[in-house]
Amino acid sequence: MHVDIVPNRGSRPAYLLRESWREGKKIRKRTIANLSALPDDQIDSIRRVLRGEKLAPVGELFEVTGSRIHGDTDAVLAAMKQLGMRELLSSRPAFEAEVVMGMIASRVVAPHSKLATTRWWHTRTLPEDLHIGHATETDLYKAMDWLLEHQGLIEKKLVARHLKSEGLALYDLTSSYFEGKTCSLAALGHNRDGKKNKLQVNYGLLTDRRGCPVAVSVYKGNTHDAKTVKPLVEKLKKDFGLERVVLIGDRGMIGQVLIEDLCKVEGLAWITALKSSQIRVLVEGGRLQLGLFDEKNLLELAHPDYPGERLVACRNPELGRLRGHTRQALVGATVKELEKVQKMVKSGQLRGAGKIGVRAGRVINKYKVAKLFELTIQDDRFDFVLREDEMAAEAALDGLYVIRTSLAKKEMDAPDTVRSYKSLSEVERAFRSMKTVDLEVRPIHHHLADRVRAHIFLCMLAYYVEWHLREAWRSILFADENLAAKTTRDPVAPAERSAEAEEKAATKMLPDGSPVHSFRTALESLSTIVRNTCRAPGATTNATFEVVTTPTVEQQRAIDLLKEIGV
Repeated sequence: MHVDIVPNRGSRPAYLLRESWREGKKIRKRTIANLSALPDDQIDSIRRVLRGEKLAPVGELFEVTGSRIHGDTDAVLAAMKQLGMRELLSSRPAFEAEVVMGMIASRVVAPHSKLATTRWWHTRTLPEDLHIGHATETDLYKAMDWLLEHQGLIEKKLVARHLKSEGLALYDLTSSYFEGKTCSLAALGHNRDGKKNKLQVNYGLLTDRRGCPVAVSVYKGNTHDAKTVKPLVEKLKKDFGLERVVLIGDRGMIGQVLIEDLCKVEGLAWITALKSSQIRVLVEGGRLQLGLFDEKNLLELAHPDYPGERLVACRNPELGRLRGHTRQALVGATVKELEKVQKMVKSGQLRGAGKIGVRAGRVINKYKVAKLFELTIQDDRFDFVLREDEMAAEAALDGLYVIRTSLAKKEMDAPDTVRSYKSLSEVERAFRSMKTVDLEVRPIHHHLADRVRAHIFLCMLAYYVEWHLREAWRSILFADENLAAKTTRDPVAPAERSAEAEEKAATKMLPDGSPVHSFRTALESLSTIVRNTCRAPGATTNATFEVVTTPTVEQQRAIDLLKEIGV
């Protein structure tokens, strides 16, 4: 007897229990029963019995003694292997390097404190695969100290990988706040996290033009942006041995005073932008005529105040409308607050020119629109007038920005210069990833300055791995796959996603019907792949074997994409 499968067009096939025999040269068949109503597992069991196999309850064959999540950390380790992270950390085997590998992978998958990490990773196969299952919290701190000692060499290898060919580097500075007051790096400064009266540490991130991180430097929390650039330039030229460097930084980073110093450094070029006050001087002096933007949105000019430099002026109408709307909102909010002050003065609740001035100053400085108002303050009187001429002058500059660079036109044309400056958004993306839900560099709880440096460097290495994971998984994430368009599209016009990216965003589905993921959900989807430790009932604990969950088609696709990662 045997189970015969009869095709049924587009429906489930019919499963028939049949016997067959031979009559002369012909084979005869007789249907004994129709098994189509049975579930697939029962039909398979009947087929196996007919083949002579002995069946037994699963529990009598083996039992699962342990299960550890495998898929997510295995994917990260696979990416790290493709990137040569072990060789990047140390050319010789070292237990500390393995622990650092574990901490990097752990931070990509689920950021925790060092103690919590040693608890968390025992729910994964990670410590088994790296042979660090016995590592304690103390071992993690020792590994951080080891990592800091090797930071210079690791960064030198990263620079050689990503900056040697063109020497074009993006740089920006950010801050993260502390919990505690004893670290020598902790200081009050310009807090970019919006945490008032919180001690903080500043750190500058250096990336290639794509936003791939290669180095990070940590500074005291009250260090000004521009003061971090000189040490960086020295590091690039002397420590990393780059003969030609093009440094890209925002206008708050690379200002006039710093530019005068940078011009003295041989082999260094830069790209930055003019401040709004400098742009106004160009417009009012007639060097930059706004009428020229009627036919085009980008033009190049020179000015005696910027000898040896190229200025690329751009006007984006969409940005102009946005800025105009924002200014109107700020002015409206300020008027409401000033009217409250006016009522307080009229009612006698607020008196004295000094007190009125302090209160009014607090209002107009709150929304940064002080120059748009003219105030009249007396001991018992307060009036304000909106300066229409100043409003008109501000509106004329809406959507206008000017890129300045020391690069010659033959080295980089005007459109590419603008695109290069706009690529600073990649560093901002890196900061968002490092500081928020992905890697959680903040808040910082370490008390020793070197531990803070090691913590931030560890987060940078974790973002290095995450950056490559995101690039490899572009086709399954809410990401635009048409990267070539970035190098040819209008550098001034608002960026637009490709039709394929719009389709993914609208349908939340890929062309094959599988779901589109965020980076975080893509990792989480792999966590259903587990490694089970099994044994025969009654066997000794040493007589075990392991079974790993078979990946789904969707999971296998994500795993296969990791093979495309390269450096």
